[in-house]
Amino acid sequence: MWKKIGLIILTVVVVFFIATITLTILQKTKQPEVKKVAVAIDENKALNHLSQSITFQTISYDDRTKINFKPYDEFLSFLEKTYPHVYDELDVKHINDYSVLFKWKGQSSDAPIGLMAHYDVVPVAKGTEKNWEQPPFSGVIDDKYVWGRGTLDDKVGVIGILEAVNHLLAEGHKPAQDLYLLFGHDEEIGGDEGAAKIVAYLEKEGIHLRYVLDEGGVIVEDMVPGVSESIGVIGIAEKGSANATLTVEGSGGHSSQPKDVTTLGRLAHAISALEETQFPSDIQGPTKEMFTYVTPEMSFGYRYVFANQWVFKPIIKSILLDKPATAAVTRTTIAPTVLTAGDKTNILPEKATATINMRVIPGDTLDSLKKEIEKIIDDNQVQVHVEGEVASSVSKTDNAAFKEIQQAVLATHDNTVTTPYIMIGGSDAKHYQDVADDTYRFLPIAMEKDGLERMHGTNERIEKQAFIDAISFYVTLIKNNMN
Repeated sequence: MWKKIGLIILTVVVVFFIATITLTILQKTKQPEVKKVAVAIDENKALNHLSQSITFQTISYDDRTKINFKPYDEFLSFLEKTYPHVYDELDVKHINDYSVLFKWKGQSSDAPIGLMAHYDVVPVAKGTEKNWEQPPFSGVIDDKYVWGRGTLDDKVGVIGILEAVNHLLAEGHKPAQDLYLLFGHDEEIGGDEGAAKIVAYLEKEGIHLRYVLDEGGVIVEDMVPGVSESIGVIGIAEKGSANATLTVEGSGGHSSQPKDVTTLGRLAHAISALEETQFPSDIQGPTKEMFTYVTPEMSFGYRYVFANQWVFKPIIKSILLDKPATAAVTRTTIAPTVLTAGDKTNILPEKATATINMRVIPGDTLDSLKKEIEKIIDDNQVQVHVEGEVASSVSKTDNAAFKEIQQAVLATHDNTVTTPYIMIGGSDAKHYQDVADDTYRFLPIAMEKDGLERMHGTNERIEKQAFIDAISFYVTLIKNNMN
């Protein structure tokens, strides 16, 4: 009998290893063939144009009354003077004064695409100016970098696209399909007066786009375990942004006679429970697709694990949850950001509130998040109110549009693997869901390891070669993918 049991166990083990190794070996690359395009760019002129664009302080503020629009006017005048060929050959329309729509008439209007960017920037945090190696609006060019606010987010996109179009016009190129350049002026504060107004115009004119490409993912290193190449992450969706307000009310009184549980203590316990428990995580949607694309490119050990998620899913989730950046693609995140309670040291607050910012994964709703928060807190004395936006729709990856973007990445960035992913921040692309078949989010630059920290922080800068490669990407995309 024991021999039979041992034989059965051995058979199961052998079958298991044969099945899992077979699945590992059968992983096929999802990287398309590369279509290279020869691109000869006047690099110094392009770099100087980017540098000049940085000097215009087109700063967005949440309080719109603080916005100084004079630099916006000056920036738009700069574009017209710098790219006269583009303004002469393309139809140009200013939307809500400060956003700009260019239409490059193609050989057909059947399946137009839109290339998006924005030229507003975030403020420089007060008191940090002295920490900048170069002044934040100087546009200094040194041996390796262009410095200043907007070099990464997102004048690099505006200038990169215009340089590409200007280059193609000089070559006499005419796209096979209509091409729209869509430049917003208030993306950093939601895009309601820029991108949303452009969309309203497109709807009014009956213009529907095959796809739009906005900023979003970039080319990064060391993002995925087991992949030695750089990863070009192309956003096919973006997480929503919602806020949960937790409120506790109770009796106040003098701090010399506190109850065992005060309003502030109860609120603190609720916040602690949320941080300790977190929302459920899973490998689904865009994250699942991401691993479908990167698994074939992994070293054998990692490929074995990721190709057999039916067995190793708990291990994979543990790996992803170990870092905030990868944990964020598996679940709706919880970030306590604002706490309001008492205003005097010796008086117990009668009311305490906390705001929890949540970046919402596809599939979660405001109602489901509210119920999950109430379940985790398990305290009916804590009132929960949730408002905000859920995640965007998820764009397709099994279509020509996604493949076209992949090909342009691979043609201009060697030793790179492309993959879909979910963008954990926000972009103007969310406004375009009703006027485009698909919305993609990718900024074609190779990002420094600390580049994401610099993007809205101190010492924002871009490597000169990364900017030149971005121009080549847009040239390649337009040339290869619109014929």
